[in-house]
Amino acid sequence: MRIFEPKAMNLPTDVYQKKVRKRTRILAFLLTVWVIGIFIRLIDLQVFLHAGFKAQVVKQNQDRTKILPERGTIYDRNGKILARSIPVPSIFYSPPSEEPFELQMKTILRLEATLGLSAKDIERIKSRLQKKFSFAWIKRKVDVDTAQQVKALGLNGVSFREEPKRFYPQAKLAAHVLGGVDIDDKGQSGIELAYDQVLRGKEGEVLILRDVKRREYYSEVLKEPQSGKDITLTIDENIQYIAQRELEKAVLENRANWATAIVSRPDSGEILAMASYPAFDPNAYPPSPEQEINRAIRYNFEPGSTFKIVTASAALENRAVSLNDIFDCSEGSIAIAGSPIRDHKKFGLLTLPGVVAHSSNVGMIQVGLRIDPDAFYRTIQAFGFGRKTGLDLPAEESGLLMPPKKWSRRSLPALSIGYEISATALQVLQAVNIIANRGLLIAPKIVGAIEGSSVIAQKESTPPDRKISEKTADTLIKILEQVVLEGTGQAAWINGYTVAGKTGTTQKIDPELKRYSSFKHIASFVGFVPVEKPAISMIVVLDEPQKAEYYGGQVAAPVFREISSQVLRYLRVSPQKSLMKAALTAEPGREGER
Repeated sequence: MRIFEPKAMNLPTDVYQKKVRKRTRILAFLLTVWVIGIFIRLIDLQVFLHAGFKAQVVKQNQDRTKILPERGTIYDRNGKILARSIPVPSIFYSPPSEEPFELQMKTILRLEATLGLSAKDIERIKSRLQKKFSFAWIKRKVDVDTAQQVKALGLNGVSFREEPKRFYPQAKLAAHVLGGVDIDDKGQSGIELAYDQVLRGKEGEVLILRDVKRREYYSEVLKEPQSGKDITLTIDENIQYIAQRELEKAVLENRANWATAIVSRPDSGEILAMASYPAFDPNAYPPSPEQEINRAIRYNFEPGSTFKIVTASAALENRAVSLNDIFDCSEGSIAIAGSPIRDHKKFGLLTLPGVVAHSSNVGMIQVGLRIDPDAFYRTIQAFGFGRKTGLDLPAEESGLLMPPKKWSRRSLPALSIGYEISATALQVLQAVNIIANRGLLIAPKIVGAIEGSSVIAQKESTPPDRKISEKTADTLIKILEQVVLEGTGQAAWINGYTVAGKTGTTQKIDPELKRYSSFKHIASFVGFVPVEKPAISMIVVLDEPQKAEYYGGQVAAPVFREISSQVLRYLRVSPQKSLMKAALTAEPGREGER
């Protein structure tokens, strides 16, 4: 049968040819449109959508991942390691593209018990898988045994990568100084935060190629990481241990809330130990907020009678009193703005050395009232109160010191005995170091050296700043030695060594009653030994000791003695001579504090 045969269809030849030509043109047009469409699509794919498809392929088949650099090591002054980074395995998941979401989650849930994944961890991973991320951390920085257990399961898409983990070999030792880091090795507190940029180094980058099942088959380091720099502290591991051990013992024996102690070298400003209790283990960072507080620099308190050192300095420096002036303390109290300020006993007539030695509030207020307020304020500022010491640790408090124009009628008498001013333990220690250094302020420091840096050397080139005359300082040294020999600081006396220091017992404000409490105190002692050429200086502070004895001379001075005697032996500071204690005339450890 012939189709489209002109005769069969009885059509004229010209009509038939016209229809054929028409159909041919339509087919040609459709073919042309089809070819143009394909051409346009090819252009779209090869030109306009190329970058997007390429990115998608790259996303599916390769990862660019940062390489954390090895964090710098922190040493003590003798080269003992206090903090370092070690490589540990981390576990991550790269979901195979062909696997459904339910199967991916089944893989993750198989690791729940082995890795101890929390509900929060599961939800985090689930969220990333639902959003089609090609990478999700399962558990970072696990121990080797745990990693081996996971490897033995042979789970599809589960891979391993080494990461540096911060390790503190001495656990709680110097924890408040060292601080800690987060999961990404970024400093969060202490030296780890203050010198984070120095310790951290610079990140690198690695290219990882994967097959269709997301299995790694090739990796290439694109950018090598640069390790952080090492830091050497002025802290001595052994002295730090002694301080922490004795401090903890004192807190437990006296049932105190907390305590802090700082040991330094007055002639260089170097901090040999800085301890706070309660402490924490930075290997299990972060601790509770209460444990993390470095109370040596982050807690302000009214220094009480330890501040009488400054009052006596101001009086002598400004020639407001002489050593032979007599102060009548026979009544045992003195009225200030209608309120009585008392001593714990009636002392009779005292000279300035006697006022300081017996810590008489009545006598010291009389001394303070003789000092010009502006001159007194300048002396307080000269000793460094009201501003930070500049120690290389974060979150240091500056304390509180009001200018004379804001003083009330009670302010000068209150300041004379260490009230209406707040300070940190480090500020009080800095004040006594000025006395120990014969009137020179040498700024405290806790960083001894930074690898490849001259910053520390530049700081050391700064000359000491004279704050009071050498004559005034020498006079105060003799007075502070009498505090220990026959005054309130007798419990700080060490056989064979001359000791100078001052006790403090501060009443705390009751937040509910908004007045000074008769039951809540801060006990402290600050001093140095030996007197002639101090090897160490130290401050000890205990908060709210609960035993019947709560005075600084009863609670803090013995801690000073225990730490100092051990440190002096460790430093091989020979006893000057066999010192026999003179007959003591003062009641041990009692102070005339409000």
